[in-house]
Amino acid sequence: MSCSRPLLATILALGASLVAALPATAKSHDIELKLRIAAPPPGPRVVALTFDACSGAIDQRILNLLVENRIPATLFVTHRWMKRNAATMSTLMAHPELFQIENHGDQHVPAITDIPSLYGVKTAGSLEAVQKEVDGGASAIQQATGKPPRWFRGATAVYSRDALDQIRADGYEVAGFSLNADMGASLPAATVAKRIAAAKSGDVIIAHINQPGHPAGLGVVEGIKRLAASGAVFVKLDDVQTQASN
Repeated sequence: MSCSRPLLATILALGASLVAALPATAKSHDIELKLRIAAPPPGPRVVALTFDACSGAIDQRILNLLVENRIPATLFVTHRWMKRNAATMSTLMAHPELFQIENHGDQHVPAITDIPSLYGVKTAGSLEAVQKEVDGGASAIQQATGKPPRWFRGATAVYSRDALDQIRADGYEVAGFSLNADMGASLPAATVAKRIAAAKSGDVIIAHINQPGHPAGLGVVEGIKRLAASGAVFVKLDDVQTQASN
């Protein structure tokens, strides 16, 4: 059976609109970096907890656990999150032995130039916009902490090659991860707890500390408790040698 030209045109237009409505995915040459602790010593598991604070608030469930149990972590914070969470920044600054504060950008814009959006988030779109995002976050952190950040992790943790090269040329270590604990705070608590508790020695774990209304935070707390009970050793990124790969 053949379609009339008007009907065929309508079908093609509908198909195009459905495709356009789908969330963009990274191009095959865009990069999500892996990062591990290089050559962790034998014995208890050694893991690095890293948290993104993109926007929103602070998950006190996670923060209280870290402070009360003296568990170190590296936090990647955006300028916009810092502006909304001054009290939490004061808490972090009061515990420099626990918290390493690093650059998650100015406005949580992915450092990607070759697609317009990723996972529903508008990308930088140009190297100039990537530079603005990186510099804005760095300036805010230096003003708050008194020292420049060493590490950068962009929104979505995916980079176009040109953006990645530029960020590294500016002197940053770019923070990937080896274990995604909560998939943007979207997973159920039980799943998150299981993922974290199963971490291997040398893992760099990524989770989110800015979604207090999501069940994932409870899973982060439970997973960390299980790791601690097993004798795991927690480190900040600056405490260890790391190894990055694509």
